[in-house]
Amino acid sequence: MSEMLRRTPLAGEHIALGARMVDFAGWEMPVQYTGIIDEHTAVRTSAGVFDVCHMAEFRFWGLEAKAALQHIVTNDLDRIDELGAALYTVMCDEDGGIIDDLIVYHTGDLEYLIIANAANREVDWDWITGHLPAGVEASDESDRTALIALQGPKALGVVAELAPAGYRPPDRFHIGEATLDGVPVMLARTGYTGEDGVEVLCHASHAVAIWRLLLSFPEVTPCGLGARDTLRLEMAYPLYGSDMDRGVDPISARLGWVVPKDKTGFIGDAAIARVREEGPASTLVCLSVAEGVPRHGFPVLHEGGEVGKVASGTYSPTLGHGIATAYVPSALAAPQTPLSIGIRRKVVPASVVRPPFVTKTSLSASQD
Repeated sequence: MSEMLRRTPLAGEHIALGARMVDFAGWEMPVQYTGIIDEHTAVRTSAGVFDVCHMAEFRFWGLEAKAALQHIVTNDLDRIDELGAALYTVMCDEDGGIIDDLIVYHTGDLEYLIIANAANREVDWDWITGHLPAGVEASDESDRTALIALQGPKALGVVAELAPAGYRPPDRFHIGEATLDGVPVMLARTGYTGEDGVEVLCHASHAVAIWRLLLSFPEVTPCGLGARDTLRLEMAYPLYGSDMDRGVDPISARLGWVVPKDKTGFIGDAAIARVREEGPASTLVCLSVAEGVPRHGFPVLHEGGEVGKVASGTYSPTLGHGIATAYVPSALAAPQTPLSIGIRRKVVPASVVRPPFVTKTSLSASQD
């Protein structure tokens, strides 16, 4: 492993647990411990814990903070006027290209926290701060902040045992202060797995203590990036750099729902409105694959001709077959459209399906 790779505060814990470490966005991260399928299954049936300390955390505050961020992100911050509320959004350039996808948390009076992708930390920071008026204060708190995700149907039960008596977790897509066995944290009821659970924010100096606390429960399994990817793809959650990038607009990426039709005045609004009115030339679709494991870059075919490439692809441990996303001509984006994928020397059948691939999870049950 290159000495140039950055390490999270939990790197020593992963190595001690025998994790296989890989380079991810310039960070040395665990891809798996005992195996991707075992870890994936643990999250779907019990609880899994993930090191996501590599993610970026930015804080903004001031009288003009909300108005400034409204201009920068596509989603409407009026939706999170309640303290502690959060929303998912994208941030676009003038041409409507997606610079990054973000979660914005309303963490205090005149204060917002943004969590961004690790690979985009510098680009995001420069873009946001470059569009802030002088009256808005900004702080990159990534290096001093640890982020640990506890996900699965038993996750909230673990939190309840560690929190003080009478503690109630935040509502879905909300954040609040808490203590876990006396350690001060922020608990966000968000995640990237489709299961219920929390993302724990704490000072980097407390990361090891929180990690060990969570792993002291037999129902909690340490999980790596491999399971994180299979879990998120089963839910059709997009991955920046695979399912979207600066060459793609939110309408084409099936993210029109984070661009309210009645919101204007944000960067890229005119370009996105044009795509919405005219219809995208290509659309990100979900593909159920009959056999084999599709991977990023594999060709997607229709009537023998290539019409796209796999954006994200994997084997679904829950469904027992391959799944993928791909950009295809919008005329081929309707559910049940028959396509095929070239997997090495074979061409295998695939079919467009509605997202998500997996519909029954602890999160879907909590919303019934």
